[in-house]
Amino acid sequence: MKKGNKSAGDRHQKLPFPHGASLSDDRKVAAAEPRREEADYYKLKVKAVEDLVTANPENSPPVSKKELRKYQRGPKVKLADWIKAILLKWWIAGVICYFFVWGLSTFRMNQWDLILILGVVLGLATNLLTNNIFRFIEKKKGAYNRWMMFPKKGYIYYLLDILYGMLLVVCTVMSYNGINLAATGGVKDAPAALGVEPILFGALITVWDLLFLGMKRLGGSILADAREKNQPISR
Repeated sequence: MKKGNKSAGDRHQKLPFPHGASLSDDRKVAAAEPRREEADYYKLKVKAVEDLVTANPENSPPVSKKELRKYQRGPKVKLADWIKAILLKWWIAGVICYFFVWGLSTFRMNQWDLILILGVVLGLATNLLTNNIFRFIEKKKGAYNRWMMFPKKGYIYYLLDILYGMLLVVCTVMSYNGINLAATGGVKDAPAALGVEPILFGALITVWDLLFLGMKRLGGSILADAREKNQPISR
C-alpha cells in the first residue's frame, strides 16, 4: 500500500461528528433531555384574583406591623407629630439665633431694637416656613393646627405672628435675665454667667411657645364647655 493512502476503515474512524466523537469511541452520547413544559404566564389565576378582590379584615390572615413596615414607603423610623413639631420649632429658632443674634453681635444695638428685629424675623419665619412645613407634612388636613398659634392664612396673620414672635422673644430675654441673676446671686452689675447661643435660645423659644399653645387650648376648651352649658335643652 502506498504511503499516504489510507483504508476505508481508517477514514471512517477519523470522520468528525457534531458531538466531537468518532466511530471508534467508546463514549456514550448523552440522551437528549426531555423538553420541559414552559409555564403559561398568560393563564389567569382566577382563584388568586378572586381571593384578592374579596379580601377583607375578616377573611385575611393577621399580619404584624413589623412585616407591613417592610413594604411601606418612606423612612422606617416613625416620629410622632408632637416630636416633629417640637424639633422644627427648636431648629428654626436656633437658626434665627445663629444668623441674627450672633450675626448682629458686632453692632452696638439697643436691646429693644434687637427684640424688635428678632420678633419680626421669628414671626415671618413662623408664618412662611414653620406653618407651611406643617401643612406640607400633615397626613390629614388640620392635623398640625394645634401646634400653630394662628393656623389660618391671610395678611392679618402676618402681623399677628410678628406680634406673637415679639412676645416669645421678650419672654426668652426675661428667662436669660432671670437665669443670670440667679447664677450671680442677685448682683445686677455682675457679668452674665450664661450667654446667648442657638441651642438654649431655640429651647427657650420652643418652651414658651408650647406654654402659650397649651394656654390657648385650655382657654378654648373652657369656652366650649361654657357654650354647651348655656345652650337651651331642646325637647
